[in-house]
Amino acid sequence: MDRSLILTFFYHSGCTVRCGDTLLIFDYWRGQSDQLKFFGLTTEELKRFKQVIVFVSHDHPDHLDEVIYQWDKPGVDITYVISWDLPSRLRGKRMHVGDRIQIGDAVITAYDSTDKGVSFYVEIDGCRIFHAGDLNLWHWREENSLHDITQAEKSFYAKMKDIEKLSIDLAMFPVDPRMGGFFDAGANYFIMSVKPRLFIPIHWFDRKEAAKEFARKARTRYTEVIALTEPRDTLRVQYEDDSIIWRVLPKEGAKSTTDDVLDKFKPDDPFSESDLPIRLDQEKEKK
Repeated sequence: MDRSLILTFFYHSGCTVRCGDTLLIFDYWRGQSDQLKFFGLTTEELKRFKQVIVFVSHDHPDHLDEVIYQWDKPGVDITYVISWDLPSRLRGKRMHVGDRIQIGDAVITAYDSTDKGVSFYVEIDGCRIFHAGDLNLWHWREENSLHDITQAEKSFYAKMKDIEKLSIDLAMFPVDPRMGGFFDAGANYFIMSVKPRLFIPIHWFDRKEAAKEFARKARTRYTEVIALTEPRDTLRVQYEDDSIIWRVLPKEGAKSTTDDVLDKFKPDDPFSESDLPIRLDQEKEKK
């Protein structure tokens, strides 16, 4: 089975994942200052897909932008999958923790969150995709009491138990530097315990350097971490048995002046990235 997808970052926690002729849209938000003024999704784009599924993980304004309901036009086969806590005036298939539904080829399960709403797990075309919403180890080390921090950790670890059993090809998870010290504790635990094949940091509130630094240091032999930091940054990702191949694509409508970047991540190779001064195979050649 062809296990491939096209991932596009828009803003904050908003991403799209294209699997075949289905487009998944997660927590789309244009930002307080309309950061997507020149890069936002349009109805004409959505008409290209046989099926569009829009996810809203909870009712916080940075995850719920009601512009998404303007996409429901003739020629767009669109379904809204929303958390149970959204206002009743908003339509969509409401999901509680533990609910499992199927829409076309997509099987969707709602998991818990340490904040409002739910997180989403989607199985489609052989790919397994997780969007955390506001699931995270939320704590402010410099401000919270030891008791509050301990309670936050207990809540997070408890709600991770079911998620740790999942096989995940692509994970989108918060890395929020507003928390100060240990802001990436939740993301690091997620990578260590779940071992998703590809991890995309989200929810970093315009702190691009935090996302880039996290990606630089968080990669493991099991998980590739890539920071997408500009609206419409896009990856084509192909999953093979022992590796991930990704290609950075030009922004739609933009002319590329250089060749696309092709990279490959082999999780079974412990020396794919190392602090050793030389590779062991190079040392053997010298001998």
